[in-house]
Amino acid sequence: MSKLKILLKNLGPGLLFASMAIGTSHLVLSTKAGAQYGWVMVIPIVLANVLKYPFFEFGIRYTSVTEKSLVQGYLNLGRKYLWIYAFVTIVSTFTILAALYVVTAGLFMNLFSISGIGVSTIALCLFVFISAILIIGRYRFLENSLKAVISILFIALVITTVLVLQKGPVPNIQEYQRPGIFNEVGILFLIGLMGWMPTAVEASGWVSLWSMESLKTMKEKPSLKLALQEFNVGYILTAVLAIFFLIIGWMTLYGTGTELSGSAVVFADQVVSLFTVHIGNWAYILIAVAAFATMFSTCMTAHDAVSRVSIDVLEKLFPHKKELKNKNAFVFAVVIMALVNWVVISVFGANMANLVALATFVSFVMAPLIGWMNLKTVMGKDIPKEYRPKLGLQILTYLGIFFLSLFALYYCWVVLN
Repeated sequence: MSKLKILLKNLGPGLLFASMAIGTSHLVLSTKAGAQYGWVMVIPIVLANVLKYPFFEFGIRYTSVTEKSLVQGYLNLGRKYLWIYAFVTIVSTFTILAALYVVTAGLFMNLFSISGIGVSTIALCLFVFISAILIIGRYRFLENSLKAVISILFIALVITTVLVLQKGPVPNIQEYQRPGIFNEVGILFLIGLMGWMPTAVEASGWVSLWSMESLKTMKEKPSLKLALQEFNVGYILTAVLAIFFLIIGWMTLYGTGTELSGSAVVFADQVVSLFTVHIGNWAYILIAVAAFATMFSTCMTAHDAVSRVSIDVLEKLFPHKKELKNKNAFVFAVVIMALVNWVVISVFGANMANLVALATFVSFVMAPLIGWMNLKTVMGKDIPKEYRPKLGLQILTYLGIFFLSLFALYYCWVVLN
């Protein structure tokens, strides 16, 4: 079997990472970056993907070598580090998942022209459907189904990107001036874009758990080199698609003065309609399916991930609780996540922006610390010296920590003043 066939056969955690990351950071923020600021935003997108790479790579590296989760690595550093990760997980679990489902519900309503039904009702249907998929199919079905979803998404985005490049940019409105990047509004947008590009740093723990599940389905454990190659395919795909979304936003919206709405349903209609106005009405279904596939796959992988990581964290914090080791623990976790997040949507729907802002604040402030924890974990006694990151990757990690620290400090200064 050729190396390429072996690599494609072993596509798993990297593919799930791509599916999870290609959500709001791509569909919403990358598109908005291109629409408001133009091509120049490719620089922060590439920078964020490069500087954050080590944090996620360490999740694969640690699990591939030790066959343990990164959460176990945090516990080995000290119980306080596991509590820090648990705190970040709790805050993001009950806010980000709800936000993802709201956007996906909006895109679903747009795709099938649904009216007269509330977003929370559509979100509930999505919670039920995705929970059933995760419970019945488990990891192997998730991995296989996402290969199809990502393929559809990639093809649709390639076609769309080629079409918009062929047609060229839309005519600018008179005297259109690009908003300032280095004023307060621009800096805050940059923080949001780079903070969530490709995704939040705590997702490194999710990647680690997917890697563990992937190992369980394999007859033969892959080498560290092969595991990292598989992850790199997913990571590079994530970065490329972010640039595709930026190009689409730049070519179809930049200079038109269009304000993208904060409402999920209105936003979905704006994105799909404006793209098709530029390309042609025949492309409506292509754009709508690509946008929905993006968010649906993100919901599915994020729901799976937060369920797994919640169980793993609780197992490590409370090792004597037999209920957590029950084979049905994952089922309970999936259902509880669905119920709690649907309640968040139903009760706090009007304040979703504030809840997401809270999760964003916690994620940004804790990101440098989690990045450092990941480095300490892979440089620890659990990992033989020959499997530890080389000097170049260590230097890149410290640059990433420095970069995230500056962003976190500025974000705190803006929010608290």
